[in-house]
Amino acid sequence: MAETNPDLINTILKHTGKPHLFEPGEPRFWDDPHISKGMLEAHLNPDNDAASRNHASIDKEVEHLVSTGILKPGDRVLDLGCGPGLYSVRLAARGMKVTGVDISRRSLNYAIAQSQEKGLNIEFRLINFFALDYSDEFDAVIQTHAEMNTFPDEKRDKLLALLHRALKPGGLLIFDVTTRELRMKSGEANGWYVSDGGFWRPDKHLILTQGYDYPEDNVWLDQYIIIDSDSVKIYNNWFHDYDLQTIRQVLQKAGFEIIHAWNDLTGAPYRACGDWTALVGKVI
Repeated sequence: MAETNPDLINTILKHTGKPHLFEPGEPRFWDDPHISKGMLEAHLNPDNDAASRNHASIDKEVEHLVSTGILKPGDRVLDLGCGPGLYSVRLAARGMKVTGVDISRRSLNYAIAQSQEKGLNIEFRLINFFALDYSDEFDAVIQTHAEMNTFPDEKRDKLLALLHRALKPGGLLIFDVTTRELRMKSGEANGWYVSDGGFWRPDKHLILTQGYDYPEDNVWLDQYIIIDSDSVKIYNNWFHDYDLQTIRQVLQKAGFEIIHAWNDLTGAPYRACGDWTALVGKVI
């Protein structure tokens, strides 16, 4: 005999339509007690790019930024969204005075332990980006792996204003963004599978996935509906993609001029059809 749960079905159906632009999902994601464990494991996997760049690429990025003189020993650097300190530790080891900020307590605890183990004097703060309270303190801000793509326009502009204030005159904003070329390679994934325990939940659960395209806004949504014996949770991962022209306009509005543009932070020469754009903006 078939069993049905009308409340469960109705809850799922309520979330099967295309969401409004930047409609929020489950608010506790980065610091969820279980999910944050999986996130940390992904950050620390040296061979994948799921949460952070693979570690060989991070080494190349740091080497490029230092060897070109963009970052120098003695610089005060704000590592925005530092996670477990993969960039903070490398930059501090190169003689920079680093402050790392993140909202994941688990990742920050790992970063603090690593910095202490290596004898590095790094300040780490558990803080939301939008609560930053710095003024004329940093020579550079670095934010990697397309975190800038995750914000709607008004929050992006607010963050850029906070970073502009945090930087010294002539200070540098170093970051990367994804382009629509990368997003179109994945397509609008629509599927489901059952897990006996994994990234989303420790016990058996059902995962429904859907990709939504908002081409008129250059925005993409990866949505995950997670169903277990206790609840239905919706996780919306939003991405606002940019090309060089659109991100230049955003930066100019915020008081930055682009002084370097590459296809990634290792310094790969810029080409318009690349999956990524890496940038250095200077306070003007």
